[in-house]
This record gives sequence, C-alpha cells and structure tokens, in this order.
Amino acid sequence: MFTPSPDLEERLGLIFKHLHENPEISWKETETTEYIANLLKKEKISFRKFDDCTGLVAEIGSGKPVVAIRADIDALWQEVDGKFQANHSCGHDAHMTIVIGTLLTIKEQVREGTVRFIFQPAEEKGNGALAMITRGVIQDVHYLFGVHLRPIEEVPFGKAAPSIRHGAVLFLKGEITGNDAHGARPHQGVNAIDVMTALNQQLKTIYLSPFDPYSIKMTKMQAGGESFNIIPGSGEFALDVRAHSNSLLQNLQKKVVRVIHGVASTFDVNIDYEWTGFTPGAEVALEAEGILQEAILDVLGQEGLAPPVVTPGSDDFHFYTIKEPQVKAAMLGLGADLTPGLHHPNMIFDHRAIPIGVKILSTAILKGLQSK
Repeated sequence: MFTPSPDLEERLGLIFKHLHENPEISWKETETTEYIANLLKKEKISFRKFDDCTGLVAEIGSGKPVVAIRADIDALWQEVDGKFQANHSCGHDAHMTIVIGTLLTIKEQVREGTVRFIFQPAEEKGNGALAMITRGVIQDVHYLFGVHLRPIEEVPFGKAAPSIRHGAVLFLKGEITGNDAHGARPHQGVNAIDVMTALNQQLKTIYLSPFDPYSIKMTKMQAGGESFNIIPGSGEFALDVRAHSNSLLQNLQKKVVRVIHGVASTFDVNIDYEWTGFTPGAEVALEAEGILQEAILDVLGQEGLAPPVVTPGSDDFHFYTIKEPQVKAAMLGLGADLTPGLHHPNMIFDHRAIPIGVKILSTAILKGLQSK
C-alpha cells in the first residue's frame, strides 16, 4: 500500500477542509475559483480564468504531447439535516484536492510536454464540460484523465479501477394542458392524473435487450390544487431515461416518444414535451485506460487493481471525447469506502484515499507524457 509523505498529507488535508467547508453550486463557484487561483499564484503556476464563467485552467511545461486532467468543482444543492444548502456530497471537494495535489507533486518533474489542469464548473448541471470545450481547453490534448470517488460496494478503499464506464442519460419535461372539471362531473373533462398514471404504466412496457442495462423512471408528477372537488385538467411530469450506451439511449428515446403519442391519442389530449439534460455515456480509450492501469499497479500492486466500473450514473466528463474524438480519455475510479452513497446528504469517505489518488494520477500523467 502506498504511504504518502506526512507533509503532503497534511497540506492536502488543509486544502480539502477549506473546499469541503465552502461548497458552491453550479455556475456559482466564484470563491472556489478564486481559492484555486490564489493557490496557483503562490506556487507560481500559470493559469487562465474566464470573464463569463467560473472555473480555470492551469498549465505546467510546454510543447507536445499535452496531457490533461480534469477536476469538477461544483457542489449540490440539497437538504441537509432539515436545511437546504450547498453540499459536497458527490466528492468534488476530494477531486479538486487530488488534482491540486497532483499539480504540486509533478510541477518540478515535467521535462518535456505540457500538463493541463482543468478545474471545471457545473458538472452537476451536465453542461460545464461543454462550456470548457467552447473555450478551447481541450485543444491539442492527447490524453485526458479524470477521477471520481466510488461507493464502497463498487470499489473499496485500497483499490482503484482504470476506468468508469458511465451510462448515457436524458431527461424529459412534459406538460398536459386541459380544462378542469367538477368532481361530480368527471365526464366533462380528462383527469391529468389519469393521463400521467397511464403514461407511467405504459413506459414500463418498453423492452430492449436484457443484456443491455437501461431504465425509465417518472421523477415528477404534479396536478391539482387546494380544492379537492376539482378534477385537474392540466399537469406536469418529468422522466429520467438512462441506457448503457449512447446508441441504446437513442433507441430508448424513440420508444418513449411513441408511448407518449399513444397515450395522448388514447385520452384525446395534447401532451407537450421537451428533451433536456443529455449527458453522454463513456467513450473510454483503451490507451488511456491502459496508462491508468499501469499507474494503479505501480502504486497499489496487483491486489489494488479493480476491474473497470460499469455504472448507470453519468458524468459530463465524456462530452470531451464526444465533441473531440481525437482525445484519448479515461476516468480513475478511486476506492474510498464511500458510504451511504453518492449524493447522500451525509456522504462520508476515507480521506486516506486522497493522497493515493494523487500518486496514481501523478504516475499516469508522467507515463502519458512519455507515450508517443
């Protein structure tokens, strides 16, 4: 098992403490951006901020190849102990700390090539990566690495996976518009609750190959008001649609549309809908995955190597390779005994995973710079 230096471990602990205690939600990460910028100034590391959005990009070295590493910097907005607040329950505070620690570790070791550190906003909104892409942060990048803490049931502490194979996800917002009716005269209107209930049931009749994971869930259903004797003619609903691959999601999307049109026809109502929040499934490059696997073996040995993580969760990290196919990317799945789960308001993990992540990614980046 890798043992970090006491000085590095102490400094990483202080960095994590600050980031954990000062969470900021997507597109509002102003103080987080400034904190990282000030740290980079003290280390005399060149960086670039943006006038129109949060986040920043730092570089060490020069020339080619260019190896990049991305950290997501936003927190979730959720209820914690009865109070709504920004909360780092997805591990982004740890991811930032790991990437900062990687920069501190290798800043004097880069002899040839460029290492680019992308501190990306709004991963939880699913569009932060797209904003970074339009600002040119991925230009000329050969290898791109990411990192994400994993729940204990996926990867325990002391192990790491060379890739995370996220699924693809798409959301749908729908609206039924009709006229209310008196509770004593249900024949004079169409109950929007009946329409949404039928839609929910019909969605469960969609079948694809059982060898390919997928799911459709109704995650919002709202209709009716204060008066219990009024049958609501209008309502709103939302769907969470997930699939193991981008092509499978497209097939699933077509079937969902057919179900919506079928239910609308059955009840003779209009159902307006909009697809939103697409996050692509992982496009893992075997070369990048191989480099991470070698780094894991160097740091943790064979007993520390976990198989690639396959998860229905999503991450906008994969937009980088969807939009720029020449980029070879993989995301490190870092075991941290994380419980009870990602996005749980009281999520905890073993902080000893942070310096391990630093060592693995530092090793991987140096290997990437040596690869031609």
